[in-house]
Amino acid sequence: MTPVRKRHWFFILLHCFLFGSLVDSSPLSSAASFLSITSTVGKQVVLPCSWKSRLGQVDPPACHIQWKTPDSTVFEQWGKMKWQAVEFQGRVEVPEDKLGSGDCSLIINDVQIKDTGRYESFMVVNGVMSEKTRVFIQSVKLSVFDHKSLQSRAPGEDLVLDLYTSHSVRVVFQGRNSSEWSVLWMREDKDSQRLEKHPVNEQLTIKRLKRSDDGIYKVLDELGLAVSTVQLSVEEKSTAQRVQEITENQALADDAAKSSCSALLVLSVLVLNLQRLYLL
Repeated sequence: MTPVRKRHWFFILLHCFLFGSLVDSSPLSSAASFLSITSTVGKQVVLPCSWKSRLGQVDPPACHIQWKTPDSTVFEQWGKMKWQAVEFQGRVEVPEDKLGSGDCSLIINDVQIKDTGRYESFMVVNGVMSEKTRVFIQSVKLSVFDHKSLQSRAPGEDLVLDLYTSHSVRVVFQGRNSSEWSVLWMREDKDSQRLEKHPVNEQLTIKRLKRSDDGIYKVLDELGLAVSTVQLSVEEKSTAQRVQEITENQALADDAAKSSCSALLVLSVLVLNLQRLYLL
């Protein structure tokens, strides 16, 4: 074999060795590389990442970071150049001032149910013969949940529904004794006498509640996924309020009874004293 061909095979074997090292460092073979993050819709989440834990303390010439899901690339940054997937546009970032020091954490703002999934980060570095090599850094499982609450209001009061995000496009309602869902509000709707969207905050106010408003309210995003679920009870007074009122009334009655007994006792003492004076 000629010296040229020997060098050629040497580089091929070296490349295969490096590729094998990358496979061994994948999250599938290392449970310690796996993290789990949970959040609710509308919050900000941080997917942790530290490239120095994989590449050591030697700074690469220019940090080239990638965040990917099993299906596509979410975010990529190389020096001043940045790229974001359409569905994450304006919602994801890796702070540039922290990247150089090793922090490649991905920040996702206004997190959505559809963001649930597995994310992996890679640092792109120069490999064999100046070819680019992706080095696996971190794997994170993100789980995003909707908001759930039980609320009680009296007839005539208002209910403020939190929409949580600008991706909330409609509110549907199911009455307590009904199996049908009806559309209560759409984002393009104008305010009405009973429904009013806050001009700034993601909140919808349902005014002057009636007993027929008793039921379940769901806030949905553009994919029809639940952002929040509110089960509302409309009744004169809640059980807790009635118990508190009965307790307070009982306390007042006891105080009144004690006062009456004290007054009778004083009156009895005065009568006895007058009788004694009369007998003397």
